[in-house]
Amino acid sequence: MGEQRGTSWRIPYWVAIGLAILCLLIGYGLGKAARVPAQAKMETPKQANILFWTCAMHPQIHSAEPGNCPICGMKLIPVYEEDQENAAGPRQVALSPQAAKLAEVETAPVERKFVDMRVRLAGRIMYDETRLAYITAWVPGRLEKLFVDYTGIVVRKGDKMVEIFSPDLINAQQELILAARSAADTEKASLISTRSYSTGATDIFRQKLRLWGLTEKQVAEIEKQNKPSDRLGIYAPISGTVIAKNALEGMYVDTGTQIYTIADLSRVWATLQAYESDLSWLRYWQDVEFTAEALPGETFTGHIWFIGPVVDEKTRTVSIQVDIPNLGGKLKPDTLVSGIVHSRIDAEGKVMGVDLTGKYVCPMHPAMMKDGPGTCEIYGTPLVPAQDLGYGAPVAQPVPPLVVPASAPLVTGARAVVYVAVADKPGVYEGREVVLGPRAGDYYVVKQGLAEGERVVVKGNFLIDSSLQIQAKPSMMSPEGGVTPAMPGMPGMPAMPGTPAMPSAPTPPMPGMEMPMPETVPGKKP
Repeated sequence: MGEQRGTSWRIPYWVAIGLAILCLLIGYGLGKAARVPAQAKMETPKQANILFWTCAMHPQIHSAEPGNCPICGMKLIPVYEEDQENAAGPRQVALSPQAAKLAEVETAPVERKFVDMRVRLAGRIMYDETRLAYITAWVPGRLEKLFVDYTGIVVRKGDKMVEIFSPDLINAQQELILAARSAADTEKASLISTRSYSTGATDIFRQKLRLWGLTEKQVAEIEKQNKPSDRLGIYAPISGTVIAKNALEGMYVDTGTQIYTIADLSRVWATLQAYESDLSWLRYWQDVEFTAEALPGETFTGHIWFIGPVVDEKTRTVSIQVDIPNLGGKLKPDTLVSGIVHSRIDAEGKVMGVDLTGKYVCPMHPAMMKDGPGTCEIYGTPLVPAQDLGYGAPVAQPVPPLVVPASAPLVTGARAVVYVAVADKPGVYEGREVVLGPRAGDYYVVKQGLAEGERVVVKGNFLIDSSLQIQAKPSMMSPEGGVTPAMPGMPGMPAMPGTPAMPSAPTPPMPGMEMPMPETVPGKKP
């Protein structure tokens, strides 16, 4: 039997080519059909809603066609019609929840409350000038004995400080002794005039010794001993610390020569310097909290009792005096200190003074204050009501001011713009010009333009303002809105009629990217 071979079926060549062409045509048709709706869906509706193209960095650029910014070269972005229609008013802008989240917009309420302005002062501790005493020689003579021979010693009132020998003082004592003897001898005289004369002369010589610094006890002792003393003791007039010693034993001194200086350091002054711009925040008897570098962690408190009448022409500061109790003597004179004054502001933006109703003050020493009538402890002058001197006028039921956080207003020159959340339109913010009062710490006092309870933007207000600028609406930099005219003649910008446009300068290559130029040799073609 012969070998049987299998038969094979083959597709003709021309049929394979036809099938391949058909597949390509079908794929092309399906791809085109799929692309056309997508492009129509992406471009056609959006292109119809574009109002103009602008630059994110230069919103004054408006172009009808896409392209690059003629100023910075960035790609222009579209501004859609629905973006401007979302806001109801010309000063409003609408942000979707996603946009507000990206912009990190935060609001805070407009409220009424008392706020404090902090005024920082710097200065040093000084002696209380009303508590200084000087021991001087009231008669000429020689210093026989100094009982205090170095500074820093604490003495008490009545302690003997000096013994002085003075011939003039001996003569004055002798005059008193003779006058006293004469008065005793004429005590039995029949003539009244004689007795009066002797008594009057004795009183005159007693007074002379008192004026030379002798105490009543010393004068009485001279009369009792009936003989003059060759030495005179000088005693401490106050208790305190000897801060200066200006003489030595054996020195001859004249009348008025200063021997010691004593300072009572139980109270001291803090002499602080305040800039003239801060004077409107300072009032009599305000509390001052201050610290000293020499005493870290400790805080002291005093009252302003004197504000200097003259501004220093070099430092532009005014001296402020604060009276401080110096318990334990911790505060040393010339110690550097820095203080803070808290000034409270009322509804009119004025500083509220301290209510001193019922307080009495010494006209010559305002640091001397009492709760009722009396006399000054220094000179004995009568105290007067504080209101009679213009101090601490009472305020009946002060009204707290209307305030906003300091980050809410956008201040430029004399204008201030605040963005307010529209109550009945979520996500809509309205720009509003306001009249601001003084700034007090973290708050501004609002005089006009806002109402209590409204919410103002405290974070993200710059982005909201930029959005209004892009839409050519009134904003912080453009109060009237519209497009800010560009500078004529700028490259890429239209020039004013009759003014030639500025030629565009070629862009210089980046460093390291310069292209080598072909060398040109005379007589050769490049």
